[in-house]
Amino acid sequence: MSTLIPTIKNGNKKTIDPNFNRLPSLPSWFDDILGKGFGNEFIANFNTGITLPAVNLINLDNEFVVEMAVPGLKKSDFNISLDNDVLSVGAETKSEINEENQEYTRREFGYSTFKRTFVVPESVETEKISAEYTNGILKITLPKREEAKKKPIKSIEIK
Repeated sequence: MSTLIPTIKNGNKKTIDPNFNRLPSLPSWFDDILGKGFGNEFIANFNTGITLPAVNLINLDNEFVVEMAVPGLKKSDFNISLDNDVLSVGAETKSEINEENQEYTRREFGYSTFKRTFVVPESVETEKISAEYTNGILKITLPKREEAKKKPIKSIEIK
């Protein structure tokens, strides 16, 4: 019986099977299965419709700020909620185009959605959370409680 996995015996690495290092890695097996099983053209053209917006989390002295790049939406597309210290930000858009003409009929529709969640620290005044949407940027401000705000440096005099 042979062992395929390198073992350490008395502090020395001992490889029983010299071909062990030639085995493909697990990620390459998945690449081979997906790449050869479906064909690259299928994967390249497959669109799940799920995109997550880029997010900046900023920790300022008096507040936390969540910024999301979500251009092309309206304020009414967003759903922002706070449930048990979990801030959820989502949006849903639907579009439909119908054109009928003597020569052709065109009907296109689209649907897009996303949802991001963030755990809100206890240091946030949840009653004062606010949001604004300007020029494609959603900005959510989470003010810190007074005791959590950064205090100025205090110089202590030696007596």
